Amino acid sequence: MSSDERELLRDTVAALVTKHASPGAVREAMESERGYDDALWRLLCEQVGAAALVVPEEFGGAGGTLGDAAVVVEELGRNLVPSPLLGTTLAELALLAAGAPDEETLGSLAEGAAIGAVVFDRDYVVNGDVADVVVEARDGTLDRWTEFDVEIITPMDPTRRLARLTAKSTAPLGADPGLADSAAILLAAEQIGAAARCLELTVDYTKERQQFGRAIGSFQALKHRMADLYVLVQSARAVVKEAADDPSPTTASLARVAASEAFSTVAAEGIQLHGGIAITWEHDMQLYFKRAHGSSQLLGPPSDHLRRLESEVF
Repeated sequence: MSSDERELLRDTVAALVTKHASPGAVREAMESERGYDDALWRLLCEQVGAAALVVPEEFGGAGGTLGDAAVVVEELGRNLVPSPLLGTTLAELALLAAGAPDEETLGSLAEGAAIGAVVFDRDYVVNGDVADVVVEARDGTLDRWTEFDVEIITPMDPTRRLARLTAKSTAPLGADPGLADSAAILLAAEQIGAAARCLELTVDYTKERQQFGRAIGSFQALKHRMADLYVLVQSARAVVKEAADDPSPTTASLARVAASEAFSTVAAEGIQLHGGIAITWEHDMQLYFKRAHGSSQLLGPPSDHLRRLESEVF
């Protein structure tokens, strides 16, 4: 997509999120049976083609790129919208790596009729509890699971359901094209969206919270802190955008490290600056804090990516 097309895509997703994924709606979705709002998922698939972005047109998709998918993932991340998009997109990339892609399954995933998941760690599988199509990436190869058992686990982040999967029957699919890197980039995009919104909530609160007869945001020290956080988020966003547009093992690791640091830092500052109200169940800041820490450990923590980058430097 061109830059203008991506901005239109971003605006369309943002409008749907604003209309259908208010904080209250997000809480209802995460507590629902499937862990996400199925009506919103259908809208994203039908009106935006969210699940079809990385699928070639000959298989019923939009013929887009990882960077296009990252735009949608980022916007969903802003409001912590529970969604099967991440797992489904990765499953599509896995199926496309096969010598003879399964056209029927790809079509179902692109329509949003089927949900996908990719297993990197069998104990923590994103979308694993609702997946119809499961592929495991291990030791440079891909295996499609034809039968599997599911155990829902209690995650740190209530807005993202995880599951423990056990394979009962599998079939070789092909060589792994680097799905872990694609996953890292998409997750980093989601983290940036959440970090940006978390910072907005904190800035707005400091403009309203009164202390000594003044809004606390008017104090010079807090202005400096807000400015530093803004630079941190925007710098990380640039790193993630580069990775989405030019994916590689190096850019993927850089994106994960930068996005994890930005989100974790902003969430921690948000908790502190909101005070005691931030850790109450009623306030959304605690959800961003949990998402920040949960995401930082998902699909390999930043320390793993730092070691990977270190091996390239030394």
